[in-house]
Amino acid sequence: MNILTGVIIGALLLTVAVLGTGIWSMIRGGEFDKKHSTELMFARVGMQAVTLLLLLLAIYLAN
Repeated sequence: MNILTGVIIGALLLTVAVLGTGIWSMIRGGEFDKKHSTELMFARVGMQAVTLLLLLLAIYLAN
């Protein structure tokens, strides 16, 4: 496993963590959800973009 694979796995795990936190926040509701739900979903989209770019980079470098 090279370093790029490790970075991709880390980005995937961070994406899942942000998504899980956002879902947990929406289920629980309350003040935390009102304050952070939008930020968490923007962070999720950003992490998905980073992960996708890393995957595309890995595909490009493999060829």
